[in-house]
Amino acid sequence: MNEPASTPTSNKGPRPQDLDAAALLHHARRLAGAQQSPWLHAEVAGRMAERLGYIKLQPARVLDASPTLGASAELLRLAYPSAQLLWHEADAVLATRAAQARALNWWRKLRGESLGQVEALPARPEVDLLWSNMALHACADLPALLGAWQASIAVGGFVMFSCLGPDSFVELRALYARNGWGRPAPDWWDMHDIGDLVLKAGFADPVMDQQRLRLTWASPESLLADLRALGGNLAPTRFAGLRGRAWRERLLVELDTLRDAEGRLALTLELVFGHAFKAAPRLTVAAETHVSVDAMRASLRKGRESG
Repeated sequence: MNEPASTPTSNKGPRPQDLDAAALLHHARRLAGAQQSPWLHAEVAGRMAERLGYIKLQPARVLDASPTLGASAELLRLAYPSAQLLWHEADAVLATRAAQARALNWWRKLRGESLGQVEALPARPEVDLLWSNMALHACADLPALLGAWQASIAVGGFVMFSCLGPDSFVELRALYARNGWGRPAPDWWDMHDIGDLVLKAGFADPVMDQQRLRLTWASPESLLADLRALGGNLAPTRFAGLRGRAWRERLLVELDTLRDAEGRLALTLELVFGHAFKAAPRLTVAAETHVSVDAMRASLRKGRESG
C-alpha cells in the first residue's frame, strides 16, 4: 500500500499521488468561474445517484461536500425531498460561488427547503449522508479529509463519493513519457488504497468499485478544450515553465497519434466509486495493562475465598 498523503513530500521528492496545492487552488477557482460544472462531473453525479437506490437509509440531513463543481444539488433534492440539504466548501471563493448558486433558488426556501452552509468540518450537527462527487482526486491530504468526514457523520449514517482513479489518461501518460514531458497528471489513489484509508478513518463496511470510460474526439483541439474544462495538470513533477506555441503545435501532432481504428482520438478514464457507514464506536482494549503486585495478590485471595 502507498504511504498516506498527509506527508506530501519526502527526502526523495514528491510521490506519484501528491498534488501541487497552488495549482489545485488555481484550477478549482478557474472552474468555479464557468457557467456550469464540468461536463464529466455532471455525468458521474448521475451515475453516483443511481447507486442511492441500494441503500435503505433515508437521511434526515444530507451534506454535499465540494458542491461548486460537483453538479449534484438537484439530484440530492430529488432523491431526498424531505431531507435538510447542507453544503460545504473549504475555499472562500468556491463557497461564495456555491452561496450565489443557492441564492438563485429562492423558491425552494419558500417551500421550506434547507440549503444551509456548513462553515467548517467536522459538521455540527452531524449528518446522515455526506456526499462528495469528483473531489477526492483533487484533495492534497486525503487521510485528513476522510477523518473530517467521519467526524461529520452521525452513527448509522454513510458517506458516498466518486473520484478519478490512477488508470485515467493512460494514453497521455505514455505520450508524455515518450517525449520527455514529465507527468500529464498525478497518478491518484488506487481504489484499494482508498478503501484502506476509509477503514483507517473509522468507517465500516466500505464498498469500492470502478468503471472505465472511453472518450473520443474528432480533433486534438476539441480534446484539449474538454480537458481544460475538467481542470489542469496538478502533478508537482509537471513541466514548471510556460510551454509556448511551438510546443502546443507539437502536442497537437502527438495527440493525433491517438486515433483509433475508426479515426477518433481516444482517451481512457477510470472512475472510482465508494460508500461506507459510520458504525457505533467500540471500546478499545489497551495493548499493555499495568497491574500492581498488591492488586494481583488481592485478586488471588479473592479467588481462593470464593473457591
